[in-house]
Amino acid sequence: MARGTLTDTYVAALQHEFADVPADATRVGVVRSPTSWFHAAVDENVPELGPPAELLDAIRAAEEDLKMRGICDEEAHNAAWDQVAFGDAYREHLATADEARTALAALSTRLDDGEDLALVCYENTEKKRCHRTILRTELER
Repeated sequence: MARGTLTDTYVAALQHEFADVPADATRVGVVRSPTSWFHAAVDENVPELGPPAELLDAIRAAEEDLKMRGICDEEAHNAAWDQVAFGDAYREHLATADEARTALAALSTRLDDGEDLALVCYENTEKKRCHRTILRTELER
């Protein structure tokens, strides 16, 4: 059996029907604390693969500080990502947190079994950096 395909998108793209996701792909949210409207756009959510709360708090605080200095939303987000070393911290979370490792292994098994998956969260990666691109890279290994 061939390995399933792995894609990713953001929730607004799904809601407005301009996401490039295979029709048969399972839409897997990877959000720590999803809203009710987020649940309506995905087939399931795996909160264990969302960034840990303390990392989300750190990036939000850095982002707000940068916005207060007059930096626009997207630039503040991306600069805060670097400021808090978000990518490294999220990779560390995936490698060391038991619940994240278990959830990552489960998605990998599903891909190996031929299931098509689409990772979904909030950020439009054409404008803002997002943990799901790191997650996708990890799953593609």
